[in-house]
Amino acid sequence: MRNMRIILYFLLIAAGFTLMSFSTSMAQDAGEGRTVYFVPVEETVERGLEAFLSRAIETAEEENVDHIVFEMNTPGGRVDAAGEIAKLVRESEIPTTAYIVREAMSAGAYISLNADEIVMQPGTEMGSAQVIDGTGSAADDKAQSAWLGNMRSAAELNDRDPQYALAMADPAIEIEDLGLEEGQLLTLTSSEALSVGYAEAIAEDREELLEYLELEGAEEMEFELSLAEQIARIVTHPIVIPILLSVGGLGLVLELYSPGFGIPGIMGASALFLFFFGHTVAGFAGLESLILFIVGAGLLVLEVFSPSFGIFGILGLGAILGSLVMSSFSTVNIIISFVIAILVTLAGLIILIKYIDRAGPMKRVVLTDATTSDLGYVSNVTREELKGSTGEALTVLRPSGSALINEERLDVVSEGGYIEQGRKIKVISVNGSRIVVREVSNQEMN
Repeated sequence: MRNMRIILYFLLIAAGFTLMSFSTSMAQDAGEGRTVYFVPVEETVERGLEAFLSRAIETAEEENVDHIVFEMNTPGGRVDAAGEIAKLVRESEIPTTAYIVREAMSAGAYISLNADEIVMQPGTEMGSAQVIDGTGSAADDKAQSAWLGNMRSAAELNDRDPQYALAMADPAIEIEDLGLEEGQLLTLTSSEALSVGYAEAIAEDREELLEYLELEGAEEMEFELSLAEQIARIVTHPIVIPILLSVGGLGLVLELYSPGFGIPGIMGASALFLFFFGHTVAGFAGLESLILFIVGAGLLVLEVFSPSFGIFGILGLGAILGSLVMSSFSTVNIIISFVIAILVTLAGLIILIKYIDRAGPMKRVVLTDATTSDLGYVSNVTREELKGSTGEALTVLRPSGSALINEERLDVVSEGGYIEQGRKIKVISVNGSRIVVREVSNQEMN
């Protein structure tokens, strides 16, 4: 009887191991033949990132990928870009997971809430999503209200309690359970997010993540930024745009002062090329905007070498501004950048004109010669030595005419009266080239 019990125990243990092995095999088989895209969402959220994620999702749909994992590590960024990216994530035909590998702050938190699921690594966090303006201050009430509505909608999208999403964006909300006081923005740690339902799981690495998603054994594919997209992300940043335009304008102005085509021209042309290249890769600019810019630059050159009372200049500036607006994702941002570039270029032009010798093509339109006394130029000769001298009127003076003074024929002017030819005269004043005389008697002559 005892032997039978031992045999029975061994059979149960063997059955358990078999069942565990079968379950593991089933779990691995569940992921076999399936594909998971890992897409990085890193650094600042801007329109270049939007273009990259749009391509990633589109490619995943074309290749019939089974799942997209967005690996989140971003401090946040532009609200408009976040809105477009969240829409892409929300409308994806493929199941999506936001996997927070370090932080998903501000716009990053909003994007994460639009994914089907949120999984966090231990020690990561998400939240602090208040809208701020360009000066770093809280946005106006209208913008803040719209953003709070977006955060609420994103939370409710997957049946999450919206109070936590609102607390991330509104410092007026208090949450006693989390120790959140008024004046603070909510930032959830991974454990807090799991406890309040803002994270479905905590996964140490991709292996644990795939195990949670029941995609063990699935093919893992990395979707990375191309070199062109990396450039686009840099040059479409709102801070970089005015720098590029300023370098472009200043470089071309400096080139006017250089013979041939040199370093300033290369720098200016390269900066403008980067602007249009980045915005074209990001999907904001087309060939027509580049053509319009070239036409505008040509009109400005015509204005410099063929003055048209400002007509070519105005048309050129208008064409350039129009091309930049057509290429940009934000009309307000590009106009501000354009104004900054104009001011920098004008400042550079003033410095050049004031402190640097004129050279190159500008010699054709700027008068550089000067008739100075150092070079021997004299506007007139002052004959102060004639004052008090006497002579004879060679012609009738009424009041101007000619006179012989110190045996020299001179043009003179009478003091105001009529003096007949042959009368004796005396020089009473000299003002530049103007010699004033008066009629005198023979006695005064002596």
